[in-house]
Amino acid sequence: MKIIVSSTVPEKAKINLSDYGDLVEFSTHNITYSSISNHPDTFFCKVENGLIAAPNTPDYFFDRLDKLNLNVTKGHNNIGGKFPSTVVYNAVLTDKFLINHTKYTDKSIIDLCQDKTLINVSQAYCRCNLLPVDEKNFITSDKGIHRKLTERNLNVFYVNPETIVLPGQLNGFFGGCCGVYEKNIFILGSLKYFPEGEDIGSFLTELNFNIIELYEGPLFDGGSIIFL
Repeated sequence: MKIIVSSTVPEKAKINLSDYGDLVEFSTHNITYSSISNHPDTFFCKVENGLIAAPNTPDYFFDRLDKLNLNVTKGHNNIGGKFPSTVVYNAVLTDKFLINHTKYTDKSIIDLCQDKTLINVSQAYCRCNLLPVDEKNFITSDKGIHRKLTERNLNVFYVNPETIVLPGQLNGFFGGCCGVYEKNIFILGSLKYFPEGEDIGSFLTELNFNIIELYEGPLFDGGSIIFL
């Protein structure tokens, strides 16, 4: 298994993640603003058979993905220095749903999801704010997303993101701290440092998910963890 992770996540998290697969560390320079420039969920959207990637993802990274025999399709829009060119790949896909601010979603993702139900939300940094635990259960740090998904009778746990670390910003978001692989939730940080950590733990345990805390410290928004 290959695991795409920001080069800026704590070193202990990288060491622990490497027990589960081959790490592919991601970074860019002078493409977008620094606090998200190394975030996988800014440049990539995970789809059923691989990745949709921003065309201006650095060539070195395309070469590396090619050598790893990963299926990568280039999207239509480049990532830019400011909103909304920073959000076009920040969508959440499940087997049934495409969730995003669809006004900004890259056309390549829309085209791929013709058989899915589109849920349009006002939060354009959707994947940053939304962790799809499975088809019916979600954790979000955005109240608008919480409302939209709850209206569809989905089970959504809302958390306040104020204590999540994102260098260069006041705070990060919960989805950006996490990745999901099979019945495992990987978290950049320890829930004991998060005010709602105990409640999140109970929520995930009731769903029979394992919680894997990747380092001892506060939750860190690294732009999601992508498992391939």
